[in-house]
Amino acid sequence: MSIAKLQTNRGPTREELLARIPDFTAEIAKGAAQRDLDRELPFEAFRLFRELGLGTLRIPVALGGPGGSVTDYIEMIAAIGAADSNVAHALRSHFNYVENVILSEPREWDAGAVELVLAGKLFGGAHTEQGTARPGQVTTTIVRHGETYRLNGRKWYATGTAFADFASFSALDEEGQTVGILLPVDREGVRILDDWDGMGQRLTASGGVLLENVEVFPHEFATRGLDNLVGRHCSTLRQLHLAASAAGAVRNVLTDGLAYVRRQARSAAHSMAETANQDPFVQQVIGEIAANSFAIDTAVAAAAMALDRAVAAFGKGNEAGIEEALVASALATARTQLVLGQLGPRSAERMFELGGGSATSRNNNFDRHWRNIRTVLNHNPLLHKSRVVGDYLLNGTTTHLKEGRVF
Repeated sequence: MSIAKLQTNRGPTREELLARIPDFTAEIAKGAAQRDLDRELPFEAFRLFRELGLGTLRIPVALGGPGGSVTDYIEMIAAIGAADSNVAHALRSHFNYVENVILSEPREWDAGAVELVLAGKLFGGAHTEQGTARPGQVTTTIVRHGETYRLNGRKWYATGTAFADFASFSALDEEGQTVGILLPVDREGVRILDDWDGMGQRLTASGGVLLENVEVFPHEFATRGLDNLVGRHCSTLRQLHLAASAAGAVRNVLTDGLAYVRRQARSAAHSMAETANQDPFVQQVIGEIAANSFAIDTAVAAAAMALDRAVAAFGKGNEAGIEEALVASALATARTQLVLGQLGPRSAERMFELGGGSATSRNNNFDRHWRNIRTVLNHNPLLHKSRVVGDYLLNGTTTHLKEGRVF
């Protein structure tokens, strides 16, 4: 479809899409704590997300989309995370794929991708495998079978794939080269396993995918690259998406804490206050959590702006300018994750100071916030990141900032 045709069939504007987010988050917030208790996957949330067209936010105006910025998208993810961090987290592969498509030169395997996104299709994927000697190793294989190919293997961390229409997978071809494959999830032989057993983010469908003799057509795979400029930008974007999801969970700590105090909390035994909302101990905890959430949100917003500057650098086409912007955005995102790592779990733990034993009731399910934040943080080697940031500041070292994996 030509750009001209796309422009004559334009969907919602950026402003219209952003205006839909509050109603969406209010809807998915209903029953979020109970869904976590019951381990009920949020399929309805993703149906509504498609219906509202929110997955199109990053498609440029020139391609028929609303033209939302990275800052718009990251704030949307944080807002969704404040309602249900599972839903926010499970959208990461979708927006990673969209970002890659809109910044890359047209590729055969992405043909029609923009049209699919504008039609409401969602993208997932799984590349990690369990049981390998080191992280990142791939044993899944793709071999020629007549005019097509056959894909076999088992993937893990298939976050969001159960809710998606298409998914990407990595595999080794017959020459031992790593390739990426993009397939519809309803292709025969693709089996999504609901076997994620993490203590947190329990509803992200982050378990396995079994690939059994899946037919793959030539236009559906291409050589993967993580260390090219677009790949590095998307790596940083994926990291900030995780941080935004957890930032939303911290916002949820605050809203749940306020609701609990107003609904049922009692003043502390040694307090002179008659009610919990007048108790200085309770007020102090609420103030601390609010300050932590503000600091995390501010860091996330600053990192999103750094990523927007990287996108602008891509538009100018100056490789030196792109390189500088990519390093800056990787540093900003790593610092954000380190701030989150310090303040996020503390906020979720401090919440229990708002009440006595009743605050630990399973009916409240307040522990999900700590579990969810801690699980998101375990996706990132924070000790490594703090060391890399320190090495950069002391010595100007950029080696790991350029690897296109966890920065």
